[in-house]
Amino acid sequence: MKKIILYTISGLIIIFIVVTGYNTLTGKTKQPEPNPTDVTINEEKAITHLSQAITYKTISYQDRKKVNFDEFSSFIDFLQTTYPKVHENLELERINNYALIYKWKGTNSSQKPIGLTSHYDVVPVLEGTETNWEHEPFGGAVADGKIFGRGTLDDKIGVIGILEAVEYLLGEDYTPERDVYLMFGFDEEIGGELGAKAIAKTLQNRGIQLEFVLDEGGAIVENMVPGVDQPVAVIGIAEKGSAIAELTIEGSGGHSSQPNDHTNIGRIAAAIAKLEDTQFEEELRGPVNDLFEFVAPEMSFPMKYVFANKAIFKPIIQKILLKEPATAALLRTTIAPTIFQAGEQYNALPEKASAIINLRLMPGDSLEYVEKFIKETIDDEDIKVTVSGNEASKVSSVDSWHFKSIQQAARNVYKEAIVAPYLMFAGSDARHYDQISDNTYRFLPVLITGDDLNKMHGTNEQVGKENFINSIKFYVEIIKEAS
Repeated sequence: MKKIILYTISGLIIIFIVVTGYNTLTGKTKQPEPNPTDVTINEEKAITHLSQAITYKTISYQDRKKVNFDEFSSFIDFLQTTYPKVHENLELERINNYALIYKWKGTNSSQKPIGLTSHYDVVPVLEGTETNWEHEPFGGAVADGKIFGRGTLDDKIGVIGILEAVEYLLGEDYTPERDVYLMFGFDEEIGGELGAKAIAKTLQNRGIQLEFVLDEGGAIVENMVPGVDQPVAVIGIAEKGSAIAELTIEGSGGHSSQPNDHTNIGRIAAAIAKLEDTQFEEELRGPVNDLFEFVAPEMSFPMKYVFANKAIFKPIIQKILLKEPATAALLRTTIAPTIFQAGEQYNALPEKASAIINLRLMPGDSLEYVEKFIKETIDDEDIKVTVSGNEASKVSSVDSWHFKSIQQAARNVYKEAIVAPYLMFAGSDARHYDQISDNTYRFLPVLITGDDLNKMHGTNEQVGKENFINSIKFYVEIIKEAS
């Protein structure tokens, strides 16, 4: 009997090794062969154009009354002067005065068009930090192989990169097969209501449905995925929703010398502690699962072994990813208490206490589900809970020719990069285009370090010259691939 048990166990172990080994060895790459680009850009001229674009203070403020729209008008005039072929050959329409739609008519307008979008507004420079910049934030300085200034990464590089690509193609007498729409917002940094949302609504009213839309978002990053030595170009196929949960309790005020065992502040604090201790359920699914499907075949052993057998090692993978905030956010709706308000006098118990929690919702998690989860977790009927905001965007296909065209274009410029889908944490204008396209993708074609990310909305925002030139080449390639 013991021998039978031992033989059975040995047999199961052998089967386990054979199956998992087979999965590891037979995992096929999902990367297309690169066709290295032969695009030759007038680099000095293009760099000068981005440098000049930075000098326009197209700053978005939450209080729109503070916005200087003269700068926006001047920027549009600059585009018209700088890109004569674009403005001679493409139709330009202005929405709400400052949002721009360029239509490039193709040879076969019966095909559904594609859309390339970016925004030219930028965030303000935090007051008091101006002297911390190596170069003036709106000076457009070119030094040490880099271009400095607000908008070099977010996102005048996209606007200028796209227009440089189209101007180049027009100079080559190129005409796309399908129509191409260039769509540039002017208020993305404060929600995009008058820019991208209005552009999308205008096209929707005309019955225009786009094959796909490509916006900013993911980028080419290094040391992002364990077991992958090459840079990884991540293309956002969805973005998390952003919601606000407000927790409020009233009553039980009085003098601090005679407090109840559980005060308003204590109960709100306890509620937050429960939420942080419990957390939303983690799950390796959707865009995150797709990410590892694409990168697993490129991993070194033993990470390749683990990820090639996700069904078996899923609990281990999730446990590893939960250790770091950046990777934990890939797996679940996140909870981030950001504001706590209570009390005015040190010896008086506040009659009201409230807290604001920022939530970033996973695809599939509804606002109703989130509110129910919070109420059940804190288990305090006296605390009022209200949840408002946006749910996650639609999830775009990774099997479509749209995604494969973006992937091919990226490989043509960055032949060493592994191109994979991912879930974007931040918000973008792309979500507004969900109503006129089944597939919206988020990708800024530049190599970005962790330090670059910190500078994007902070001090010393900058982009390397080569990075910028490569972004133009990518836009040339994607227009050709999509055509």
